[in-house]
Amino acid sequence: QLQLVESGGGWVQPGGSLTLSCAVSGDSGLGLERYAVAWFRQAPGKKRERVGCISGADDSTYYSDSVRGRFTVSRSDAKTTVSLRMNNLKPEETAVYYCATATSCHLYVAGEYRPRSADDYSNWGQGTQVTVSS
Repeated sequence: QLQLVESGGGWVQPGGSLTLSCAVSGDSGLGLERYAVAWFRQAPGKKRERVGCISGADDSTYYSDSVRGRFTVSRSDAKTTVSLRMNNLKPEETAVYYCATATSCHLYVAGEYRPRSADDYSNWGQGTQVTVSS
C-alpha cells in the first residue's frame, strides 16, 4: 500500500498560478517509481475529473483537454514527489485536488488507449483545496 499526501492548495486570483505537491511513500509490490500518478479534481456536485497523469515507466505525461498547455505534471528525481504546476487558473477550476496511483495512466481497450477513470486508481491522498476567485 502506498500513502499519498497532497499539499500546496490555497487561494489564487483568476489568471494566477499555483503548484501542488503529492508526497508518495510506503510499500508496494511494484517499485514505487513504476506507478503512474494522476491528479484529479472534484468540485461540489461534480464528477471527479482527471486533469493529468505521469507514467511510471518513462515519466511521459498526459493531460485533459481543458488543462493542456496550462498544467504541468512532473516527478522529483527521487521519485517520491509528484507536482502539479497550474498556470492561468480559471474560477471554474475551483475544486479539491487529489493525487492517486495506478499501474498505468491508460487502458488499452477496443483497439485504443483510454485514460483510466477514478475507479481504477488504488491509492488516494486526502485532497487539497484550490480556490480561484477575485
